[in-house]
Amino acid sequence: MIKIGITGQTGFVGTHLYNTLGLHPDKFQRIPFQDEYFKEESKLNEFVKQCDAIVHLAAMNRHNDPEVIYQTNIGLVKQLIAACEATNSTPHILFSSSTQEERDNLYGRSKKEGRELLAKWADKNNASFSGFVIPNVFGPFGHPYYNSVVATFCHQLTHNETPKIEVDGTLNLIYVSELVNHFIKMIEEVQKIQSEDKIALQEVRVQHTTTLKVSGLLKILQSFKEGYYNRGEIPDLSNPAMRNLWNTFLCYLDHSTFFPYHLKLNTDNRGSFVETVKLNSGGQISFSTTVPGITRGNHFHTRKAERFAVIKGKATIELRRIGTDKVMTFELDGTQPSFVDMPIWHTHNITNVGDEELYTIFWINEHFDPEDTDTFFEEV
Repeated sequence: MIKIGITGQTGFVGTHLYNTLGLHPDKFQRIPFQDEYFKEESKLNEFVKQCDAIVHLAAMNRHNDPEVIYQTNIGLVKQLIAACEATNSTPHILFSSSTQEERDNLYGRSKKEGRELLAKWADKNNASFSGFVIPNVFGPFGHPYYNSVVATFCHQLTHNETPKIEVDGTLNLIYVSELVNHFIKMIEEVQKIQSEDKIALQEVRVQHTTTLKVSGLLKILQSFKEGYYNRGEIPDLSNPAMRNLWNTFLCYLDHSTFFPYHLKLNTDNRGSFVETVKLNSGGQISFSTTVPGITRGNHFHTRKAERFAVIKGKATIELRRIGTDKVMTFELDGTQPSFVDMPIWHTHNITNVGDEELYTIFWINEHFDPEDTDTFFEEV
């Protein structure tokens, strides 16, 4: 069992890393961290003492005064080092730096110098250190106007704002789950090395997985909005980069007002016809009946897109983002066929609240595999 702490646990990358570690309770123990620990020396010391590995993500990215960014980030590194020295602790520290190290700005300097300070501490104290130099990170739950242009564009497009391109530069991007996997793999590898009484001092240049012009990114996200808002259409998700952008875009919808999405009901003397899924890629479409009072689901996915469409009967669908208490509830009635799409990292269920059998159509963008570890069970 590896004991792992994350400074900046509630931030964008920290949230994804914390939640992903929680999927493997047999391998990792998460040591809770709160931002206030940097203001209380005793609590920071106690946190450091408990950890086999610390992923140092806490940092300031933006401020009107660049000098404040520099001093804040260097200060946090020095506090972490001081806590390790005060407690004679030598956890494996993983530091999140940025490709902006190469630029002549104070944020980049704070990252490069912070990495160098931690490397010197590790060398002096016979500890392991991994300094990650990371490209632009995007994914669900990133903060618009702060974490990435992807987050900003997704927020603007789903909140009736007009995106603007300031500089049509080239973006080298990595999806947040891909970055998290880099961290976890390194923690496991170094833990194995340390079990042999060895240490690892290394700089890790994380490679980007997607390259886009800013204008190209905006064009893709605009196509998502046009097809989805106007026709309920799912884009082609066969390309992993497109799937990652789609899952990111979907998480910026205001679900409480957007769903349920009412479908067009075509009726004639033969009966009725409803098109429930318009998609440009493959996947699995399934059908279920549910007797009154029964609930299906109470699970979440980390990468799959999924749609529930009610075509007969009455149902409630509940969603809750993992790590939060807020529950969104949607009422659906087969007399007005409608659907709700499930964003990733949201546990969800569907309950038959009517007096008759409930008919539901399910679509998921990957074929069912009983060995697949993408689905995890948790109550709404």
